[in-house]
Amino acid sequence: MQRLLTVFIPAFTRVLPALACAGLLVTGASAAGDQPSVPYVPTPQAVVDRMLAMAKVTAQDYLIDLGSGDGRIVVTAAKKFGARGFGVDLNPVRIDEANTNARKAGVTDKVAFYQRNLFETDLSDATVITMYLLPRVNLQLRPKLLELKPGTRLVSHDFDMGDWKPDASVRMDAGDKFSGAGGDSDVYFWVVPAKVAGNWRSQFPVSGKPQTYEFQFEQQYQMVSGSVQVNGRPVKILDAKLRGAELAFSFTAEVNGTPVKHEFSGRVDGGRITGQAALSGSRLTARVEWIAERAVRAAGLEARN
Repeated sequence: MQRLLTVFIPAFTRVLPALACAGLLVTGASAAGDQPSVPYVPTPQAVVDRMLAMAKVTAQDYLIDLGSGDGRIVVTAAKKFGARGFGVDLNPVRIDEANTNARKAGVTDKVAFYQRNLFETDLSDATVITMYLLPRVNLQLRPKLLELKPGTRLVSHDFDMGDWKPDASVRMDAGDKFSGAGGDSDVYFWVVPAKVAGNWRSQFPVSGKPQTYEFQFEQQYQMVSGSVQVNGRPVKILDAKLRGAELAFSFTAEVNGTPVKHEFSGRVDGGRITGQAALSGSRLTARVEWIAERAVRAAGLEARN
């Protein structure tokens, strides 16, 4: 995995002393995809192992490495876990090196490497994406990453995604970083969230009587909040959690004259959420199946009926 040393920005200043020790220079090539003309910085193997562990890579995964350098992340994922995937890099020397390393590791049936611009690469097959880029490149790439399948796991070495806070992060010692100069490495992990912002409608029986719930969710990346209308009364949604396509939240509302705690869990699939609701109150304990549909879609169904 390589980081293209192509743009000098304030966030980069904390690694300049280590780069100087390693004898690396920064040039003015474009971060969006010009051919790099400087040495690359490989991810230390210990950091590679931590990145793959944080993503919980398995043989069922398809991993895409952006700026793949000598191919060590993709090769390690294939050899250690049986994962498939590919890497992309602009430097043909690095592509040759990566393919050689794949042959030595005996994983050419699982991995491939392409000389390709990462912004023009189709990422839709990925279940895991790894990267060691610069902050500016991460931010340019972020909109494309947010359009991937909910649940896709992302791991970045050293640089975050701005105001898209990671689901997990760790700082670790990397003794062989910068050609042995050493230093700390930050590893950031995200799960691409489903899109839940907006209005949703659900109906299911409570104590034998149908109840209608109208949800309004607000969303910033994986952070979700909102309210629900129950019998025309607004109630604040509590403890909302969104991880990939899995959504959970709770609230307490009066139903049929008694307070009832609602604990919802479900899976978002486009314009529909399906799951279960646990209901508990002084005169009620039940678990019911529930389906919510985006209000626009629900209104369309009603119009057709």
